[in-house]
Amino acid sequence: MSNGGLLVFAYKFLSGLIKIIPDRLLGTVRDKLGHLACRLSADKRVLVERNLRRVYGNDIDTAVLKRKTQKAFMSYAKYWTDSAKMQSLSDYQIDAGFTVEGFEHIENAWFEGPGPILALPHLGGWEWAGRWLTCRPKYEVTVVVEPQQPKELFEFMVSYRESFGMNVIPLGPNAGKEVIKAIKNNHVVCLLCDRDIDRSGVNVSFFGEETTIPAGPATLSLRTGAKIIPVAVYQSPTVHHAIVRPPIDTSRKGSLKEDISRVSQKIVREFEELIRLEPEQWHLMSPNWPSDYDAIQGIMGKKFR
Repeated sequence: MSNGGLLVFAYKFLSGLIKIIPDRLLGTVRDKLGHLACRLSADKRVLVERNLRRVYGNDIDTAVLKRKTQKAFMSYAKYWTDSAKMQSLSDYQIDAGFTVEGFEHIENAWFEGPGPILALPHLGGWEWAGRWLTCRPKYEVTVVVEPQQPKELFEFMVSYRESFGMNVIPLGPNAGKEVIKAIKNNHVVCLLCDRDIDRSGVNVSFFGEETTIPAGPATLSLRTGAKIIPVAVYQSPTVHHAIVRPPIDTSRKGSLKEDISRVSQKIVREFEELIRLEPEQWHLMSPNWPSDYDAIQGIMGKKFR
């Protein structure tokens, strides 16, 4: 069996195990795994600390930062265990474990058409937003997913999401055409867009530091007329709670390049406000600012360019 096959087997095994473990025991085990990951994943720990400093400021107390960093890893462990358990839950259980404020913004945008774009950061339990929407028969949900290695794990995660009724578009050369088709068919399109994987996106100021985010959401909106609706899904001990913000102003005001830049910066401003509500639930654990690469290389002796 390949390494990828072993990973898929391990994930399936753990998913099955998670389904039968009592919630209280699962919470204890999950928190311990989060603490362990925080200790062992030095590069990710550095990135989480840097992200928390961006939110709280560089003068945050060292002991406080350490506690919040551990809490972030515990939140990320909860994301994975909740996602694994989600497959065994009925639509009724999903609905009972999900609350939302501002859903009328999605309803109105969908009714007016074309299909809205939900712009989400890697915050809390974002998978639950798509899963909850699939419980509502009138909505077709399309998600764009990043390629993962190994290939077997990526294919498993695609089939996992498709089993909930989501339409999955892998990020790649043809993704734009596929998403435009989904928008025109009035699908609700979910895009995680606080991270620019290949660093080829649009320049923005994100928590006061220059970086890039994907140009896709702004470009798609400006070309199709789809509304961009910022959304975040937060974890709590008993439910996932979504906050849906009003649509961003994407009216044309200049050249396409200028408008993409302006709209992308508006998306970032919304993300900043949503992240500030629960910074320890921000699961951005890969380099996202140019300075991140230098920081990791300096501390870990690794090259991340």
